[in-house]
Amino acid sequence: MTKEETLSQFLIETQTRSYRLAYSVLQNREEALDAVQTAVCRALERQDSLRDIGAVKTWFTRILMNTCSDVLRQRGRTVPFPEEGMELGGEDPEPADESLTRRVDALPAEVGIVIKLRFYEELTLKEIGEVTGQNINTVKSRLYAGLKKLRVAMEGAEI
Repeated sequence: MTKEETLSQFLIETQTRSYRLAYSVLQNREEALDAVQTAVCRALERQDSLRDIGAVKTWFTRILMNTCSDVLRQRGRTVPFPEEGMELGGEDPEPADESLTRRVDALPAEVGIVIKLRFYEELTLKEIGEVTGQNINTVKSRLYAGLKKLRVAMEGAEI
């Protein structure tokens, strides 16, 4: 299978995941759909820059996060590093635990993104570092600080 075919297959198979990720960052259905579409176009235009086809997930996630970052910048918000859904054409994603989702969203952006990438998108710490442009120790620090804040916040909530 050629690199182009592999990339096309990856983009088709991960469209739901890509939307979910864009929606978790942008919190707007239309903007998330636009961001995914823009990221796919950019990936197809820049497929020659993908040196290792095995790293396609990390490579595309970084493109998607940069696209989301662009959208947030256009809104007038700033994002501390390049940023990162659900079924297309369906309803917006319903979190399994709305309380936990709200708490993750309330974390500082640089911490919340690391937690979303780790647990929602199941990226490794190394992959998160590549996507965000941070070294692995910074990723670990933000992950564990965020988990500690969530644990403290959830201790007072009814489970």
